[in-house]
Amino acid sequence: MKIDPRFCSFYYENIQELPDIQLELDKTALLIVDMQKHFVAKDGPDAQQCREAGEWERWSYFFDRVEETVIPNTQRLLTCCRECGVEVTFGRIACLKRDGSDRSRVQSTIGWNNIFVHIDADSAAMVDELAPLPDEIVVNKTTDSVSLGTNYAQLMRNMGIDTIIVTGVVTDQCVAGTVRSLADQGFRVICVEDCCAAPDPVLHETELKIMNVIYCTVLSTDETIKLIENALPTPNGPKQ
Repeated sequence: MKIDPRFCSFYYENIQELPDIQLELDKTALLIVDMQKHFVAKDGPDAQQCREAGEWERWSYFFDRVEETVIPNTQRLLTCCRECGVEVTFGRIACLKRDGSDRSRVQSTIGWNNIFVHIDADSAAMVDELAPLPDEIVVNKTTDSVSLGTNYAQLMRNMGIDTIIVTGVVTDQCVAGTVRSLADQGFRVICVEDCCAAPDPVLHETELKIMNVIYCTVLSTDETIKLIENALPTPNGPKQ
């Protein structure tokens, strides 16, 4: 497997090939990070705040990418995972205290990272296109990382999961924090680049470039779906 040159850092410039990834579907999970109405819907609280602050034009790239690229690609990947027996999981930002006092420092700082989403708020829900099914795990966090702020890693180990496919927002914060912590916790991680978004394309591509190979394998939606489909059982075993 070749490294996408867009996501090849200094450390790996001299490596031409990486080992191919072989998935075991019953040991693989999809994790959708923070695709909540609060953050990504064009009529959600964050979008409204941007408009009121006169910053809609500056943020329009992010909301357009989410609507036109991230949600449709994540829908395709989600459908594939559900049909092929890959465990589907979600991480979302949601505090338990009405005053938000249970938030971590990283989510209670001044400016954009002063994030307050109560667990009972309508906007805490995932966008309708990516709504969880009743038996799919949803963990609530007040941290950037899904696995450091919850019992997510323990749940995955209980279920025998060793590979986690990560998607969501934003690439350089909650997605990156989740990818890095999962890698340090011993999971193999795939980050699906066109199922993620940052408010700026440079931030998005730079973070993926930094994380690729060492913390995760950066793939496209099409490449990830192909991996999953190739792992489906056949009369003679998994596809080659």
